[in-house]
Amino acid sequence: MTTDSLFDRFTVPRVNHLNGKCTTLPILSLKSQYSRNFHLAWLGFFVAFLSWFAFSPLIPDAIKADLKLTPEQIGNSNVISLCATLIVRLIVGPLVDTYGPRKVMAAILAIGAIPSGLAGTVTTASGLYTIRFFIGILGGTFVPCQAWTTTFFDKRVVGRANALVAGWGNSGGGFTFIIMIALYNRLLADGLSRHAAWRAAFAIVPVPILLSVAALTLLIGTDHPAGKWQDRHDVPWTHGDQINERAPAALKLDRVDEKASAEQDSANGSADVAVSAAGRAAGEEGQGYDAAVTAVDKAVNEPLTVRSARRVFSDPVTWLPALAYFTTFGYELAIDANLASVLFGLYKKQKMGQTKAGYIAGIYGLLNIVTRPLGGYFGDIAFRFLGVPGKKHATLACGALQGALSLALGLYIDSRSNPSLAVVVVLFVLMAFFNEAANGANFSLVPHCNPNNNGVMSGFVGAMGNLGGVVFALIFRFQPAPAGRAFWICGIIAMGCNALLSVVRVPRV
Repeated sequence: MTTDSLFDRFTVPRVNHLNGKCTTLPILSLKSQYSRNFHLAWLGFFVAFLSWFAFSPLIPDAIKADLKLTPEQIGNSNVISLCATLIVRLIVGPLVDTYGPRKVMAAILAIGAIPSGLAGTVTTASGLYTIRFFIGILGGTFVPCQAWTTTFFDKRVVGRANALVAGWGNSGGGFTFIIMIALYNRLLADGLSRHAAWRAAFAIVPVPILLSVAALTLLIGTDHPAGKWQDRHDVPWTHGDQINERAPAALKLDRVDEKASAEQDSANGSADVAVSAAGRAAGEEGQGYDAAVTAVDKAVNEPLTVRSARRVFSDPVTWLPALAYFTTFGYELAIDANLASVLFGLYKKQKMGQTKAGYIAGIYGLLNIVTRPLGGYFGDIAFRFLGVPGKKHATLACGALQGALSLALGLYIDSRSNPSLAVVVVLFVLMAFFNEAANGANFSLVPHCNPNNNGVMSGFVGAMGNLGGVVFALIFRFQPAPAGRAFWICGIIAMGCNALLSVVRVPRV
């Protein structure tokens, strides 16, 4: 059994020298490129929400009243925002494979800051549609976020790495509700009118933060364990215990850390050998599917060609995580966009205002801090015992349970003239747990599907999530208040789709 302490597992990088990827999660230290890129990945996705979701908490009252919007126009603006992100994610995937996730992440944040700064100029519904479409570009940050951690973390921990950066990043949706409402109320208290307060909030929060994180990404991030993105084919760098001179300095330092750690363990009477070429410490268990060297270990991102596109999109394995994500992340997007308005309308007679509705709705996004990482962890554990099929089963089971709880929530709302707020909150919290865990488990599965085109896979799966968001948002758009029917329709779709996907075969390892 390995002698690494729990603290070492979260501070000391252990490197698989077959591919230069990290087999631990050194997220409590910023000394290595693995930890720095990990934190930049989730931070870039997190700050995108500060503009991408900034309209949702303010639309039910402030923006609706100022622009004189109808419920239909609000629904249309939600759908348009999701459509923009769908298009961008399809484009961004191949760009990530060609130029690397770091540069693509920085570019999206910088470009997205422009429409964010112009949000305060909106005076009509059509202007709102236009601004929300271009701000929707920021939703594309999810693709480089996931591709970045897949590039730097080994298959043993990639599920947790992908789920952590996505979960922490996704929690930006919940924090945005809190930040924008609190700022808006502060500006009102300081004497600004409703008309001016929500417009000023956009200029104060999203724009400087987006530009700052874009600059930080370029300054301290790295493209690949090999260094520059164009050098990504230059692995492995080792022969036995010897490191090739072409290896980047960061990797050499990591190897020195490994040897120092091993020497310290030896001095303590419990020696642990440095990571081997297969990516496992000699003292660790060699059993399970994660011990085998697979295509994922040696995969390198390649630019998309007509031939590779035909191969990727004709493979059922490509569509498995994509359609599952359609039902899970798509549903989450629709909930994030509509939950505040649903609660505001459902409990208006009880005098629930925009602030309280927004704060309660923000819970859904905030739960991503815990729930999505748990999904990735479940995926990694399932992989250890069952291989890739274990990740598939974890993804589909969570998606089906999300659907069942959505069905229960919808039926409960429809069956009561005055549904209990406590029951509604409990049901949507449980639903959020399985919904977001399914998203985390899904992106522990994605790296095993067409690993040489990981950017394309991340972009396509992410885009299908947005397509699901459009479909589910349209269901909410066309169902009458109090929206109970919308919840149970979405639940039936989720359960049926995840059940059908269970017949798709995946690689064993």
